[in-house]
Amino acid sequence: MKIKVLGPGCKNCINLEKNTRAALAELGMEADVEKVTDYGEIAGYGVMKTPGLVIDEEVVLSGKVASAAEVADLLRAATK
Repeated sequence: MKIKVLGPGCKNCINLEKNTRAALAELGMEADVEKVTDYGEIAGYGVMKTPGLVIDEEVVLSGKVASAAEVADLLRAATK
């Protein structure tokens, strides 16, 4: 599984990455987590409000910081 956290490195982006890593740990899942800070690449995903979360090249979240529990739900849905 490949996960990308999209954003320029702001506090919200950092918190989303932290919550994503916490959700992975809670679920006992392993994934490559990458931070994407390039505005062109972020826009390429169609994300205009950061932070954004991409799981296996599918945008699953944009414009808000999801809690670890919300990210865990997104991860479970992505593995079905």
